[in-house]
Amino acid sequence: MKKIGVLTGGGDAPGMNAAIRAIVRMAIYFDWEVIGIEEGFSGLISNKFRRLDSSAVSGIIHQGGTILRSVRCPEFKQKRNLKKAIKNIREGKIDGLIVIGGNGSLKGAHTIQKQGIPVNFIPASIDNDVFGTEDTIGFDTAVNTALDAIDKIRDTAVSHERIFLIEVMGRKSGFLALEVGLAAGAEAILIPEVKFKIEALCNILKKGIKRGKKSYIIVVAEGAGKISEIGQEIGKRIKGEIRVTTLGYLQRGGSPSADSRNLASRLGGLAVKLLKNKKSGKMVGIARGEIVPVPIEKVYLRRKRIDLQTYQLAKILGL
Repeated sequence: MKKIGVLTGGGDAPGMNAAIRAIVRMAIYFDWEVIGIEEGFSGLISNKFRRLDSSAVSGIIHQGGTILRSVRCPEFKQKRNLKKAIKNIREGKIDGLIVIGGNGSLKGAHTIQKQGIPVNFIPASIDNDVFGTEDTIGFDTAVNTALDAIDKIRDTAVSHERIFLIEVMGRKSGFLALEVGLAAGAEAILIPEVKFKIEALCNILKKGIKRGKKSYIIVVAEGAGKISEIGQEIGKRIKGEIRVTTLGYLQRGGSPSADSRNLASRLGGLAVKLLKNKKSGKMVGIARGEIVPVPIEKVYLRRKRIDLQTYQLAKILGL
């Protein structure tokens, strides 16, 4: 192996640049050439390749986003586009590929692997919903970004005696909402994995009001329902001011935390070492504090489950 490629797919996550840096520097250590594929899987199809040397990744470890940029590419599922991508990889004399991204990118990596191209995968997603790893690059940063915003909102909630519903990202998963809600001391956390009833939620709020509680923070995962409608339903049952806030894309940006940077560096380094040892078709993840390779075949179709014990703990502590 003399030349490897790296791409970032799907949504960006803080720490992707730290992973790219680790991959490039480790590959150079092995005297390999590194090709950066711009715009994710779309760049594989359109042949947007550029060489990455050590200076190209200098000073990027603290930057959010991805220097290779990322474009969602449903077209990659089409056979003709897959053939174009494989042709570009082979004509570019790329001996191995490292894909950085979330669940969609994991499936793309598996598809390329089946075409005979050595591929390893690095999980990077603020949703932390990739099966087979306890943590993903960017998750810790997103939690801290959302927590900082919620702490500020709580100051206003207390000052004006309001109920605040705060939506965090996560699509169909509640990992981010649960982690942020527990850390923020939220009175309620709504996630798509656990069904909730407005009446039961309002009963919790009413009991708190009887105890003299003046303000509430309710963290809502975006996949749990339309936050505006939830707010309206609560307003029909409880007197007082109700405010709805959507944190949005600020959760995906910003300088990565130390944990996100270090995880990215460790995962990036191992992904390259595995290729050096002629081991591919692996996702590098973290299990019980250790960085470990897991066969992509065993994870790409499986769904990560929420920790219901942590959810119950947050529910009890929020009473």
